[in-house]
Amino acid sequence: MNRSIIIVDDHRLFAQSLRGLVNSLDGFEVTAAFKNGSELVGYLGNGVELPEIILLDMRMPVMDGMQTMQWLKQHHPEQKVLALTVDQEENTIIKMLKLGCRGYLLKDIDPDEFEEALKAVAEEGYYTNRTISDALSSSASHKKNQEELSARETEFLGHACSELTYKQIAEQMHLSPKTIDGYRESLFSKLRVRSRVGLVIYAIKEGIHQI
Repeated sequence: MNRSIIIVDDHRLFAQSLRGLVNSLDGFEVTAAFKNGSELVGYLGNGVELPEIILLDMRMPVMDGMQTMQWLKQHHPEQKVLALTVDQEENTIIKMLKLGCRGYLLKDIDPDEFEEALKAVAEEGYYTNRTISDALSSSASHKKNQEELSARETEFLGHACSELTYKQIAEQMHLSPKTIDGYRESLFSKLRVRSRVGLVIYAIKEGIHQI
């Protein structure tokens, strides 16, 4: 008996091609396809049998992949979901994994790897690839860097996101310009950035500074 697959993707041509690919694989069959998470929720709300795997796009109108994953975690936490998207944002990947997504694939994936991923999720429950390992590694690195920042370095980082000059930041923090230069060079090294712009981007990305 074939394992049932549901596709949730608003790009009709891609979804149609994906259906053909899945149906050509031994042991898998697409039983339904929807344009967004809202349509999926309505379908599952009728009490139908859950599929083996849901192939979920991230960028969709009405109800996107993240919102769909949040709903599934609340109502069907046991459901196996495999993200299939163009979205390579590290934060998106991490959030999806935390919500229970079993794997994260990019749409330019090789068909052989796609089949491997389907089988792994169906038989083992998860599929790990470089996309996931890179995101986890980067996330761990950012977290480690943040933990290593002193309170004064974090304070300086916040001021660096303003229009204040380094001399004015020194006055604001009641420190010497030389000490401020030390904080700046230390952060350049820890965060692996080369400019004030790099400091600002890091601060915004990690929630240290809000815009």
